[in-house]
Amino acid sequence: MELNVLNIKGEETGRKVTLDDAIFGIEPNDHAIYLDVKSHMANRRSGTAKTKERSENAHSTRKLFRQKGTGGARRGDTKSPILIGGGTIFGPRPRDYEQKVNRKTKRLARLSALTYKAKDNAIVVVEDFAMDTYKTKDFAAILKALKIEDKKDLFLLHEANDQVRKSGANISNVTFAEPVSVNTYKVLDADRLVFSESGLKALVAQLSGEEK
Repeated sequence: MELNVLNIKGEETGRKVTLDDAIFGIEPNDHAIYLDVKSHMANRRSGTAKTKERSENAHSTRKLFRQKGTGGARRGDTKSPILIGGGTIFGPRPRDYEQKVNRKTKRLARLSALTYKAKDNAIVVVEDFAMDTYKTKDFAAILKALKIEDKKDLFLLHEANDQVRKSGANISNVTFAEPVSVNTYKVLDADRLVFSESGLKALVAQLSGEEK
């Protein structure tokens, strides 16, 4: 699959790049994607939820009324879980939600996600560019020129300068990632992938190296 390389004015530069079928043209594996995304979302959980159980509740331990003859439940004190303000039964405790995924499965998931984007024609390649100033307006003009301002875009720029990243930081539908470390979740979460030429080369080199 060949794509035209555009400049930041949205014009074709005359150069073309070929997407490697070993990366952008494999048979997608939906289950690998499911495992990788599930792991990513689980690893983001802080796992700090905690409620006080009966033994941790700082209420009185005085017996409220006699054991028998009331016709009600045998609740002993105000810590009882059946009373308002009592301890929580089997409440959450701090825990680690981390899920591990095999390295080859993670790689397959990322290749599958990239393949889906290629099939959907949701990949744009622009020539390497830089900005001299921190201006959101200038970055928005680049999006408009490339005709990609209407959807959620993931910019994969290799070693992009600080001005580019911070100029696009205030635009809600734009995110940035380093091509060599982008994960399956970010690829799928974006409507469109915008590669710089060097970013695409870095990604291909990294994934080709993993295969060896």
